[in-house]
Amino acid sequence: MTNFKVYKKTLSFSFLIFVVDLLTLLVVVGSATAGFFIANRATDMAILGLFIGLVIGIILASLIGMFITNRFKAAQISMIAKGVADGELPEHTFKAGFAETKGRFGRIAAFFLIDRAIKGIFRQVSHTINRIGTAVGGDVGNSVTSAVNTAVEILIGYLCDCCLGWIMYRKDINPFRAGCEGAVIFFRHGKTLIKNVGRIFGMGFLSLALVGGGFFGILVAIFLNFPNMFVALGNEIIEIFNRMGETAPTFIGDPTLLTVIACAILAIVLWSIIHSVLIRPFILVGVMRNYMEAGKAHIPTEAEFGELASKSPKFAKLQAKAQGQ
Repeated sequence: MTNFKVYKKTLSFSFLIFVVDLLTLLVVVGSATAGFFIANRATDMAILGLFIGLVIGIILASLIGMFITNRFKAAQISMIAKGVADGELPEHTFKAGFAETKGRFGRIAAFFLIDRAIKGIFRQVSHTINRIGTAVGGDVGNSVTSAVNTAVEILIGYLCDCCLGWIMYRKDINPFRAGCEGAVIFFRHGKTLIKNVGRIFGMGFLSLALVGGGFFGILVAIFLNFPNMFVALGNEIIEIFNRMGETAPTFIGDPTLLTVIACAILAIVLWSIIHSVLIRPFILVGVMRNYMEAGKAHIPTEAEFGELASKSPKFAKLQAKAQGQ
C-alpha cells in the first residue's frame, strides 16, 4: 500500500479524534466563560471565576484525553503500523483498529513507560546542546537552545508514535520487550528514520500559515462584534494589576488589541488540533514506514538492549520490567 492509501484508510480515526478534540476545547472554553460570567454577576470577581472555570475545564479535558482520545490514537497508530508493515489493511479498518486496542492495556502501559524512557534519553541529548547554547550566550545562544528544544520535542512525538505502532504490531510478544525493541530500533537507525525531518517541519510551517492564518482571520471578524466582553476582561485584569501595585501592560486596556491577541491564541489552538488530527498522520505514515522497515529488517537483540541500558537508566528500568514479565 502507498503512504496515501494507508493515510486514506485510517482517516476515519482522524475525523473522530478531531471531533473529540473540538468538544474538549469547547469544554475548556465553555467552563472558563461560564466561570467568568457567573462570578461577575454573583460576586463581581469575574477574573477569579474565569480562573476557576479554566481549571475545571482543564481537568475535564485531561480526563477526556486519558480515557477517550488516547484509545482512538492508539487504534489509528496500530492500523498505520499494520498498513505500512504488511502492505494491507482489513476492509473494516475502523472496527479492526478498536479491536486492536480492546484488552490491550498492558501494551498501552508499556508504551507510556517507553515514552518516558525515550523522552529522557533525548532530553539528555538536548540538554548537552543547551549547555553549548548557554556557553555561547546572547541572542544567538538563546536561539540555538530554543530551536533545539522545539525540534527535539517534535521529533520525540513522532518517535513515540512509532514505538507505539511497533508495540501494537508485535502483539505476540511481551509488550515491554516490544517497547525495548522499539527504542533500540530508533537509536540503531536514527539517521535513516529522521530523513523525513524536512517534510515534518516544512508541512508544519505551511499548515500553520494556511490553517492558522485562516482561523485567525475568522475569529477576529467574529470577536470584533463583541467588544464589551473584552472591555470587561481588560478591566478585570487591570484591577488585578492595581491590587498588586503593578502597572498593567498597555495592550490590556485596548479592547481591539486584546481581541487580536486572544484570537491569535485560539487560532494557534485550533491549528494545533487540525494539524495533529489531519496533517500530522499523513507525515507519520512516511516516518512509520521507514521505522517498521528498519525494525523488520533487524529485530533488536538482548545485546543491543544491554548497550542502550548502559547509556540510559530509564531504559534499564524498562528492560528489567520486560525481563520480569
